[in-house]
Amino acid sequence: MEKINSNDIRFTDLAERRFNKRFTGKPEYFYVPESTQDVVAAVQEAVTAKKRIVVRSGGYCLEGFVSDPSVQVIIDMSLMKSISYDAEKSAFKVEAGATVGETYRRLFLGWGVVLPAGEHPNIGIGGHVLGGAFGFLCREYGLAADHLYATELVAVDASGKARSIIATREESDPNRELWWAHTGGGGGNFGIVTRYWLRSLGSDGSDPATALPKAPTTITTFRVSWDWNNFDEILFSRLVQHFGTWAQKNSGPESASKQLFSLLFLNHRNMGKLEMKGVCTAGPTAMKLIDEHLASVADPLGLSYTKQVEETAWLQFALNPFPELFQPGYDKAKAKIKDAFLRRPFSNDQIATIYKYLANNEPVGGGLGMATYGGQVNAVMPGATASAQRDCILDIACNTGWADPVGEAASLNWVRNFYKDLFAASGGVPVPNERNGGCMINHPDTDLADPQWNNSGIPWQTLYYQDNYLRLQQVKQKWDPKNVFHHALSIGL
Repeated sequence: MEKINSNDIRFTDLAERRFNKRFTGKPEYFYVPESTQDVVAAVQEAVTAKKRIVVRSGGYCLEGFVSDPSVQVIIDMSLMKSISYDAEKSAFKVEAGATVGETYRRLFLGWGVVLPAGEHPNIGIGGHVLGGAFGFLCREYGLAADHLYATELVAVDASGKARSIIATREESDPNRELWWAHTGGGGGNFGIVTRYWLRSLGSDGSDPATALPKAPTTITTFRVSWDWNNFDEILFSRLVQHFGTWAQKNSGPESASKQLFSLLFLNHRNMGKLEMKGVCTAGPTAMKLIDEHLASVADPLGLSYTKQVEETAWLQFALNPFPELFQPGYDKAKAKIKDAFLRRPFSNDQIATIYKYLANNEPVGGGLGMATYGGQVNAVMPGATASAQRDCILDIACNTGWADPVGEAASLNWVRNFYKDLFAASGGVPVPNERNGGCMINHPDTDLADPQWNNSGIPWQTLYYQDNYLRLQQVKQKWDPKNVFHHALSIGL
């Protein structure tokens, strides 16, 4: 393994391999390891040289944790992407550089199983699972982290020595707390994950075909859209209320509709349309669930809408889901996304705020997305994993993007004030209470640590980790006592 510095033809490609082009780093060099031993060596070399080091799996971090000008060494995991069945651990072994799409493909073609993971196939497994990981199948099968059996981590001890450790969820494992921290503790906190082992609770893994959930035979997708101009504030409010009410009624693990996952895109008026998209894995009864969903959300509005329904094979969908969401140029975005969990539907005052920000004539690109949550996610106790949000009904996000640097200031100002006003009743952020469930660390937002935007008096750590934060700190103190691995929202010692 060699250093790849700015004189190497590979350097520019590695430097550009990031989703959010809003951030630009200045690393001195990259390492691209091919084994755990390579990672240990790379970390040791950087620590000995007192270089600031970070790790990158897929490059889809929404903030500049990797693309930080103070970072001197980036360990890029993209060559470590082996996926296999480990008979010794009775679990699937997935290296941290594998993408979500590569994992879907190998698990399905090899054994007919699935890991409920993210929506975009190019997301890296390394940081994704570590942050909990939710996606299209979470309501049916839970988070990807709920299926984590073990992890291999390269950490640095108090003497400055790098080494690899394997931690499992076995009660007898002395490293079990380290496993627990990787079920939602967030990337860049404890060390560098090199491998995960995946096996569902309740399975002994002896038969790989039953070690993870059986993959859906087919996926039925639906798309609904309305002309924005047909909505006044009353109709807009009713749409948001209906979607929230359905999510609340169907958020429990016993819900008959947990095989259905739905997204409501409340786009800014200047984008022309309001949209719903969703997926259902219920096979022959999928259309019944979809029709019941639309009967609760869309039909009562009394507006005509276009509806498109397609049935595709699982893998075909998983490798190219909703192509219109991930068009060419998607990976060249400059974006700001501000995430929140809801325990209750939006209030009337919040809906009025949403309408005010989306129905105006400001020349911004963006909107508010609402994703149904819960189902099997809510079958797990908050402390059983590091992912504390286990009683929520929706994951929402205020978002904006721009291509021209001239639009950055206006876009950031718009989305930040939108979010702050949306949660004005709790200090500008979704403080965990009877209505809000905090935020998701896989969708990090450094504004939450800024008193200009967080007036709640509640620290950002509580928004992400709630009662699990102290426990995560204890893991951090044990396994990264020198704070080698840190960023703007990292767990503190």
